Amino acid sequence: MEYFKGILCGLAAILVAEFVFSWPTLRTQKATGVAVLRYLLLGSVFSPRFWIVGILLFGLFFAASRGNTVFRVLFFWIPTLTVSALGFLIIAMYAYLFTISRHQ
Repeated sequence: MEYFKGILCGLAAILVAEFVFSWPTLRTQKATGVAVLRYLLLGSVFSPRFWIVGILLFGLFFAASRGNTVFRVLFFWIPTLTVSALGFLIIAMYAYLFTISRHQ
């Protein structure tokens, strides 16, 4: 279970950091489609600010996973499961749109 908590903390931290830094860029970006995704992913992977926020969020989630029951539920289970589910849904949506667009 500890491995699962660590993986969930890392995934949630990366997705939250990606969303935090991509939201202002999405509002000002003129590109459409896959070009936006490539710009957002490459821009965040090479940004030290993204990794600092990701590491801090990972530490917060990981520390919350070891706290008392109320602290664990409020600051670990609810945020990490919500963010992970939304991240997987967005990835699944893009995969579905990609496969549908290839058949037409």
